Amino acid sequence: MPWGAPIGSGQGLRNIEGLRAMRAWFKDVPLIIDAGIGAPGQAAQAMEMGFDGVLLNTAVAKARDPVRMAGAFAAAIHGGHEAFQAGLMEQRDMASASTPIFGLAQFS
Repeated sequence: MPWGAPIGSGQGLRNIEGLRAMRAWFKDVPLIIDAGIGAPGQAAQAMEMGFDGVLLNTAVAKARDPVRMAGAFAAAIHGGHEAFQAGLMEQRDMASASTPIFGLAQFS
């Protein structure tokens, strides 16, 4: 069953909140996003959300240079997995300085 978007559509992850809920509910079950992935960044996003893999075909098969596109997907998937393992920062509703003000020049 397609979990990203309709098969071959290249629309990416259409139900982000549903996918996050599924990952949270099935923490110890390997989950793979199947179908709808059209760009390497979309595959990286799935991996950043903690999914265990992506299953894709059309995005590579219909690329102008399929071999190069396969390499781009491999790099993106690896990067997304590494980002998840490293622990992405939590999103915030407003700005929050991450640089301490101690030791910075003060202008008067």
